[in-house]
Amino acid sequence: MNSIKAEKLNVNSVRSGHIKTLDLAYMALCVALMAVCSWINIPTAVPFTLQTFAVFCTLELIGGKRGTITIIVYIALAAIGIPVLAGFSGGLGAILGVTGGYIIGFVFMGLIYWLAEKLFGDRLPVRIISLVLGLIVCYAFGTAWFMVVYANGTGPVGLLTALGWCVFPFIIPDIVKLVLAVTVTARIRKMVR
Repeated sequence: MNSIKAEKLNVNSVRSGHIKTLDLAYMALCVALMAVCSWINIPTAVPFTLQTFAVFCTLELIGGKRGTITIIVYIALAAIGIPVLAGFSGGLGAILGVTGGYIIGFVFMGLIYWLAEKLFGDRLPVRIISLVLGLIVCYAFGTAWFMVVYANGTGPVGLLTALGWCVFPFIIPDIVKLVLAVTVTARIRKMVR
């Protein structure tokens, strides 16, 4: 009887270890996805990239908790100098630069998604609303950051000017990225979760 219990315990511990290994593998793949998507860019004041698409996909695929941790790992890699950001850049200077607030804002996207999952469950409308709210918070945080850093380096900039440079041109592309991410990940997420 004890050997049967011990055998079941070993099987369960192997399974839980396997799940943790899979979690790490999925998270690593999502970090790689964010890096590759950030390298695909059109340079502007705030570069047009597929980075937001990758963040949406990450949250949709692996959920709020693992997704938020993945985003933090991605930002940490960038901060220590690994070239995972737009234009193959990295380093603390890139994170603390004028557009760094939008990158840090991805963490808020993850936290909002995670909170929505906890409070309202894993339903499509909840996920979409949390992604939209997260994007709005990312825009707000990133724009405030942009205005402060830009003012320190160049001079004051008005809110409408900052929004015109950093947010308005990105709204429609980001909505398209959100819809594509939800659509593309719809089948895959069943296997990952």
